[in-house]
Amino acid sequence: MSSFIRLTDYKKEELQEIFDIADNIDRYEGFLTGKTVVLFFPASSIRTRVSFEKGIHLLGGQTILFDPSTLDKKEDIRDVCGYLENWADAVIVRHKDIEKLAQMSANLDVPVINAMTDDNHPCEMMSDLYSLSQIRKDYLGDKYLFVGADGNIGRAWKEASEALGFSLVQCCPDEFQKLRIFNTDCIDDLRIAIVGKDIVCTDSFPPEMISSAKSYQVTKEIMNLANAGAVLNPCPPFYRGEEVSEDVIDSEYFVGYEFKKNLLRVQQAIIVFCMKK
Repeated sequence: MSSFIRLTDYKKEELQEIFDIADNIDRYEGFLTGKTVVLFFPASSIRTRVSFEKGIHLLGGQTILFDPSTLDKKEDIRDVCGYLENWADAVIVRHKDIEKLAQMSANLDVPVINAMTDDNHPCEMMSDLYSLSQIRKDYLGDKYLFVGADGNIGRAWKEASEALGFSLVQCCPDEFQKLRIFNTDCIDDLRIAIVGKDIVCTDSFPPEMISSAKSYQVTKEIMNLANAGAVLNPCPPFYRGEEVSEDVIDSEYFVGYEFKKNLLRVQQAIIVFCMKK
């Protein structure tokens, strides 16, 4: 059994093995028959939770759901895991603190899968990259631009770039360019940063960055400065009029809502990969 906490825990070839499983997920019908997957998700989670729950049921498994706040009670996490292991065949957790997931992984002999922390979002990145692999000739050779402040989505893109070896540049005001910690190139002028890019990714702006929104808003005009055939992949929830404009979401640059459809099969593939390990 193997947990899935950070993409950088795995070699490029292992991550591509997950894509191979996703390509052939129909072969795993009944893989989770008789298995129970315990989920820790807040009420606000929509896309990740729906796709995980449906994916588990399609593989024949059953789910038990808790709010992640149940992991923050006085009981030591080692004791929680000791009892949980009696019944859980895998655990999927959305929690602010990635160290909580690391502690659970260290105290469980079943996989712990990271469904988002304040530090990263590995399943989301895997799904996005899988979707890009379906529509781009060389998705790992493409030039990526992340427009947004330091946060779990920006850090997740950086983690993915390190694990899979693609080029990534960040664009946002100087005071929000904390991805420099990870030696990511940062450019504070969006019109300069977007030149030569193929994949443009965004994250919602923190409140303190809203005043700068117009200077860093990805519009159709801005996308016209990118490479021919470039695409815009905004991280949901995105906000029209803030990090993206109305016209760019309604344009051919937007990857579309079906882009996230692969969350289902990729998250199924991650479960299979971890449990086969």
